[in-house]
Amino acid sequence: MDLILWRHAEAEEIPEAELDAHRDIERKLTSRGEKQAARMAEWLDRQLPGSTRILASPARRCEQTALALGRKFKTRTELAPGATPGELLELVQWPLSKTPMLVIGHQPMLGQVIAQLLGLIESDCAIKKGALWWLRTRERDGQMQTVVVTVQSPELL
Repeated sequence: MDLILWRHAEAEEIPEAELDAHRDIERKLTSRGEKQAARMAEWLDRQLPGSTRILASPARRCEQTALALGRKFKTRTELAPGATPGELLELVQWPLSKTPMLVIGHQPMLGQVIAQLLGLIESDCAIKKGALWWLRTRERDGQMQTVVVTVQSPELL
C-alpha cells in the first residue's frame, strides 16, 4: 500500500487569544502557502497513480491545498485538527488497502503517524508546511515493512 501524507501549506496565523476551533478551521492559505501548494501539486500530479484516493481534512487550508492538485477529493472529519493517528490509519485501511491513498492534514497527527509506522522512539516527526512523506508497505522475509519512498518539500522543487 502507498500512503502519501501531505501537510497543508502555510496558513494565516491567528493570535492565540483569538483562536478557537471555528476560527482555526476557517484559516486560509497565505499567498506563500498558495505557491507552496501549487509547487507541490505540480510535482505530485506527475507522480500519483490515477487510482489514488485523495482525502483531506475539512479545514479550509487543507481543502485549498487539495484544490491545488486539481483532482477530486473528499473531506473527512476523521482528519480534522485534533484527530488521532489511529483514526487516520483506520480511515485509509493501513496496511491492507490496495489503493494508493493521499491524505492532506495537520501536525502533529501526520508526524505521529510517520513515527508510529517507522518505529521511531519520539512520539512524532516534524513535517514542514506544504511538505509530504510517501510511505509504502512491502513484505520482506515474511515480515511487513514500511519503506520511505520519498520526502518532498515545496522549497526544494
